[in-house]
Amino acid sequence: MTEAFDAVDIIRTKRDRGTLSPEQIDWTIDAYTRGVIADEQMSALNMAILLNGMDRAEISRWTAAMIASGERMDFSSLGRPTSDKHSTGGVGDKITLPLAPLVAVFGVAVPQLSGRGLGHTGGTLDKLESIPGWRAHLSNEDMLRQLAEVGAVICAAGTGLAPADKKLYALRDVTGTVEAIPLIASSIMSKKIAEGTGSLVLDVKVGSGAFMKDVDQARELAETMVALGKDAGVNTVALLTDMSTPLGLTAGNAIEVEESVEVLAGGGPADVVELTVRLAEEMLACAGVHDADPAAALKDGRAMDVWNRMIEAQGGDPPARPCPWRRSPRSSSRRPTACSWASTRSRWASPHGGSEQAAPARRTGCRRGRACGCTRSRERTCVRGSP
Repeated sequence: MTEAFDAVDIIRTKRDRGTLSPEQIDWTIDAYTRGVIADEQMSALNMAILLNGMDRAEISRWTAAMIASGERMDFSSLGRPTSDKHSTGGVGDKITLPLAPLVAVFGVAVPQLSGRGLGHTGGTLDKLESIPGWRAHLSNEDMLRQLAEVGAVICAAGTGLAPADKKLYALRDVTGTVEAIPLIASSIMSKKIAEGTGSLVLDVKVGSGAFMKDVDQARELAETMVALGKDAGVNTVALLTDMSTPLGLTAGNAIEVEESVEVLAGGGPADVVELTVRLAEEMLACAGVHDADPAAALKDGRAMDVWNRMIEAQGGDPPARPCPWRRSPRSSSRRPTACSWASTRSRWASPHGGSEQAAPARRTGCRRGRACGCTRSRERTCVRGSP
């Protein structure tokens, strides 16, 4: 960077609803990554962005600056199409777990870089770490090798991939700025573009259990991310899906893995199966595969075979039932914390349903803790006054 700016002036500009110049944005991201801008200052800027927004040019430049803060991956040597999926998150959203191996069945490589819990939502990596021995962190070489041999990988982004986002992601989580659309869009798309995937399907959640509470918000976020992806040459599509009630029957890291395995075995809750198949169809279509039958691959065991190989490749034990309370040295003598969602009265029809249902999960530590979980007893939707 040849020109330095004053962080306080940049905060004031956005506080007063001004527009940040490309040079100001480049400097801000670079300076924060290097530790020149303090967390307190970036927190203030994030809040100003949450309250006053950014225009499309600002979001595009912010995303580009985060990509430029690190390396970019290249999967062209695989000789096959690549496709990825990202969900904006919700209660019980475990779709990535069965989806990645399912898509890989049809010859499409799935480089799924996932994250930790954010806000009230659980993280894919936190879920998978409940499997004994499973490793979240892979080198770029290991990731490429696994994609070539297995076809799917779910892992943490490497330290060199969009390092600016890693700092911003953690900061947003503890400063009440998770819901800022410009920051959500740039966080997701900087990682996905830097990851090098050829196509991307976005599952944008909408409803009381999502970050986006109404359809207009969700559509704005979806359109912003699709534009960022297409500008970068990534074939990007978005689906708006309902998160007014939790997905499936479980919320909690270990028990969501178990439910995902049920789906891969040809069973599982109908809503989880339906969304998994729908997203698989979109990912395959984006990758140029149009004659596939994802539902059949769940029924006949092909998806389960890829899952087992994917988990084994990262040191995990696929047949083992996740039992973190037996294996963790800090909790070896404790049973898991558990709660239940009663499928009665107006719980599921509440206007605050999703956020209410996230509350017991938060209280038991489900977002990061392995030995906890919430379940609901019946897969049905109740309305006020129903038995």
